[in-house]
Amino acid sequence: MILKNLQYLVALAREKHFARAAAACGVTQPTLSAGLKQLEEDLGLLLVRRAQRFEGLTSEGERVLEWAFRVLGDYDSLLQEASELRGGLSGRLSIGVIPTALPMVTLLTAPFVATHPKVAVQVISLSSQEIQRGLDDFSLDAGVTYLDNEPLANVRGIPLYREQYFLFTPRTSEIAGRAHVSWADAAGEGLCLLTPNMQNRRIIDGHFTAVGIAATPAVETNSVLALWAHLQTGRWASVLPQTFLYLFGVPANLAVIPIEGPDQGFTIGVAVPDREPLTPSARELTRLAETLDLDSAMSRR
Repeated sequence: MILKNLQYLVALAREKHFARAAAACGVTQPTLSAGLKQLEEDLGLLLVRRAQRFEGLTSEGERVLEWAFRVLGDYDSLLQEASELRGGLSGRLSIGVIPTALPMVTLLTAPFVATHPKVAVQVISLSSQEIQRGLDDFSLDAGVTYLDNEPLANVRGIPLYREQYFLFTPRTSEIAGRAHVSWADAAGEGLCLLTPNMQNRRIIDGHFTAVGIAATPAVETNSVLALWAHLQTGRWASVLPQTFLYLFGVPANLAVIPIEGPDQGFTIGVAVPDREPLTPSARELTRLAETLDLDSAMSRR
C-alpha cells in the first residue's frame, strides 16, 4: 500500500466523480482507477461501488476512508515536524473561519506569519458545520468559530474574544441618533442578514425570538462581502458583531448603535482537533492564540 492510493480514495470521496478526483490529484483517470484497484487488492476489500459512474463507497470503504484521513494527516504532520527539525517550520496552515470572524482574522494570521514565514497560510470562509467536517477529515488544521454555542465535537478550543452586537442602519433612519436600541427596534428596520445556515444568523434569530419577534429580512446572503455591499447603498440595515467596526470603522452613510439586552454574546476562538500530536502548524497557532487579547485590540481600534 502506498500513500498516493490513499490520497486517491480521499479525493474520490470528496469529489464524488472519477474524472474530477483524478484532476484534483494531478493524474489521469486510468492512473487513479488503477491506484484504487491496487489499494483494494492490498487490503483484500471492495472499497468503491462502481458502475458507469461513481456510486459511492462501500461500508468497508467508509471505514478505510476514516483511516486514510488520519494516515495522510499524520504524514503531513511528520513532514512539518521534519522541516522544523531542519531549521524552521514550513508547509501549510489551513484555517476555516466563520464569515463574521473574517474581519479580525489578520490579528491571528499576521503574527503567525511573522514568526513562521516559511508556512503558507490558507484562510477559507466556512460555516461552523463545514469547519467541523474539515477538522474531522483533516482537510483543516484549525478553525476560528463559536466555542460555546452549538459547540464543535472532539476539538480543543482557545478563546479569542466575545461577540458584541450592533445595529448598522442608514443615517436617514428614524432611530439613527439613538445611543442604544433594542432587538425589537432592530427588527423594525429593513434588514439584510446572513442566511440561516450560518450560526451567526441562528444566534441573531434567537435574540429576536427571545423578545417575541420573528424578524423577516428583506435580503439574505451567505457572503459578508455581499452583505456589506448592500449596507453601502444606504437602503438596508443589519445586525453585525464588533469585528466589522474593527475593520471598517463607522461608515459615513451608516449609524452604528449598540443593541441593548441580556448579555447573550458567544465566544469566538481557535478550534483544533482533540488529538496528539497536533500538526506542528496547528500547535504553533494554538500557542499564539493563548497569548492574544483580541477583545482589547478591537476595543482600542
